[in-house]
Amino acid sequence: MKNKSAQKHKKNTGPLDHVNRCNQVDDARRVSEEKYATVVENAPDGISIIQDEIIKFANKRQAEISGYTVEELIGKSIYDLVPPDFVSVIKERVALREQGKDIPEIFHVRLLCKDGTIKETESSTKLIQYESRPASMAITRNIAERKREEEKLQQTINDLKKAVNTTVQVLVSALESRDPYTAGHQSRSANLACAIAAEMGLDQEKIEGIRMAGVIHDIGKLSVPVEVLAKPTKLSELGFSLVKEHARSGYEMLKNVESPWPLAQIVHQHHERMDGSGYPRNLKGDEIIMEARILAVADVVEAMASHRPYRSAWSIKIALEEIDKNKGILYDNTVADACLRLFREKSYQLA
Repeated sequence: MKNKSAQKHKKNTGPLDHVNRCNQVDDARRVSEEKYATVVENAPDGISIIQDEIIKFANKRQAEISGYTVEELIGKSIYDLVPPDFVSVIKERVALREQGKDIPEIFHVRLLCKDGTIKETESSTKLIQYESRPASMAITRNIAERKREEEKLQQTINDLKKAVNTTVQVLVSALESRDPYTAGHQSRSANLACAIAAEMGLDQEKIEGIRMAGVIHDIGKLSVPVEVLAKPTKLSELGFSLVKEHARSGYEMLKNVESPWPLAQIVHQHHERMDGSGYPRNLKGDEIIMEARILAVADVVEAMASHRPYRSAWSIKIALEEIDKNKGILYDNTVADACLRLFREKSYQLA
């Protein structure tokens, strides 16, 4: 009797269980939607949904960035939110997206605000389904402050470059007055090193660093006695050991100079060789930075092709044969090939 009563009760509660389950699902959905709304409305970036090039949804941050209210943004064409000269850029991106072609995930957008001002922003978009139709969700970030900081940083770098350039010119003048042979050699080596770097496709910032290091790469010779530098005969073993110290001395002079380029390191390494036979530290291979490898080749070519107090100039042909013969051994393969192309195919002249 008891079992029958329990079974009857269980049957009668079936619909109630279903209602309870439905209520639980509704509660869970409501909590999920509330969490979603909280996240979207308090996001630090603007969020909008765009469909048929019309804004269908915008969060508070999107309104704050643009200066409009959320209500004013809804229904607005995206082309009303960029300056006239930027409309074609947006149309091109929309067309590419509609064709299914890849566009950058993050791109720059000049946002036309309600008060007529233009803000620099970054935007990223993702294809979504909105109300059962294709749409784009756009995330917009105001980067005006970051741009200001970048401009300040660039100005600091420019000021630093000017200061370094002034320091370099002082050092060049000091060496030139003491040893005119070395000063001319540095200038010509720097020009060739920059040409090699450009031939290799290095960026302009690296090339500028190579130029700066090139014009002072022998600055350590300020610590070498003049009578040794200007000696008209072949140097003794002692004299040569003094000259070899110039790479280390140059590093010591430059190591505390603030610079956007590794000047001290380049100067320190420009007599190192790929097989470890160079000086002062017998570095080899990847231990030698690329800027120093480039300067090493330029230094050898210019030195061999120019007059020295202790010998007449050799021909540029002999200098290039030295590079060709020892590429991959003493000199970096890529650097050597670039140097050889300059002279043999592009008629480069030392100047």
